[in-house]
Amino acid sequence: MNNKFGIASVLLSFVFSAPGFATAQAAPAVQSPAAPTGCPAPGERGPRPGGPGGPGGPGGPGQAPAGPPPGAPTGPQKKRLLIWADTRNGIAQHDIAHAMAVIEELGYKSGLYDSWIRTDSSIIAKRPKQSTGEPASGGPSLCNVDAIFFLGHREIELDPQGRADLLWFVHDAGKGFVAAHTGVGAFAGWAEFGQLIGGRYDDHPWNQTDAKVIVSDPKFPGLSNLGASFDLKDEFYQVKEFSPADSRVLLRLDTSKLDMTKRGVNLADYPFPLAYAKMYGKGRVFYSSFAHAPATWDDPKIQDMYLGAIKWALGLVDADVTPNPQAFPPAPAAK
Repeated sequence: MNNKFGIASVLLSFVFSAPGFATAQAAPAVQSPAAPTGCPAPGERGPRPGGPGGPGGPGGPGQAPAGPPPGAPTGPQKKRLLIWADTRNGIAQHDIAHAMAVIEELGYKSGLYDSWIRTDSSIIAKRPKQSTGEPASGGPSLCNVDAIFFLGHREIELDPQGRADLLWFVHDAGKGFVAAHTGVGAFAGWAEFGQLIGGRYDDHPWNQTDAKVIVSDPKFPGLSNLGASFDLKDEFYQVKEFSPADSRVLLRLDTSKLDMTKRGVNLADYPFPLAYAKMYGKGRVFYSSFAHAPATWDDPKIQDMYLGAIKWALGLVDADVTPNPQAFPPAPAAK
C-alpha cells in the first residue's frame, strides 16, 4: 500500500509540474481597456423622476420591476437612423421634406430601422442636444444611432467639436453615412467632409432632363432589379474631386445622347457617377445624385436603391465596395 501511495504521489507531482498543465491553468491575459469614446455611459445621468428606476417610475421605489410591457416584441433591437437635413442656407426648390418622409417610411414599412428626423445641426454631437444647442434630457446623438441619412445643403453651421464628432462617428466608430442629392454640395469650405463623402458638387448643366443611367454594379444591395441600364428624368449632378480609385461606382450617367457642349459641362468629371460607395476609415459611405423632384423619390427603383444603401450602411448586409475603374471605358477625348 505504501508503495502504491508513493507511486501515485510521484505521478501527481509530474502532472502538476508539466508545462502543458501549467499553460492550461495560467490566468487569462488581461486585455487593455477600450479607448474612451466620449459617449455617456449607460445611466450616467441617473434615473429621472417618473423614468425607469426613478421615483414613481417603473423599477423605482415601491414600483414593479422595470421591463417590457406584456406582449412586447422580443428579439434584436432595431437599428436607428438619424435623418439629418440642415438646409437653412439652401434653396427651397428641393423638396427635402418629402425625401425625408420617404426615407422614414422605408424604415417603418420594412421594419428594419427606426428614424429620428432633425433639420438642425446641433444633433451632431456625442451627447443629446436641443435644437438650441443646450443639453437635452434624451433623444438621438452620435452615440446611440447606427447611421446618418444626410440631405444638407451648402454651408452648414457646425462648430469644430461637432465636425470632429461627425468624422469620429464614421471613421473611428465605424458607423454608416448615406448622402443624397444636395448632400455632396454641403460644407464646401470643409476639406475633411470632402474626403468623407468622396466628391464635390460641380453643377447640373442639363438641369432636369431625361437620360439613361448605366448600372455598373448590379450586385450592390438594392440594384439587382435595374438591369444593365434604365431611363430616368432627374437633375443629374456632376461630381468633381471624385476618384474612381477610392470609390466603387455603382451607377453612372450615359452622356452619349446629352449635349456635352452646354455651359457648365466638365469632361474632367468623367465617369459622371450617379451613385457610389466607399469606406471612410471603419465606416461605410454611400452617395447618390438622386433625387430632385418628389416624383423621383416616389419611384420604386429609387426607393429600392436607397433602402439597399441604408441596409448596407447599417451593417445589415455586406457588399463589395472595392474600387472598380475597370467597369467603365476610358474617358472620351474632348471634341
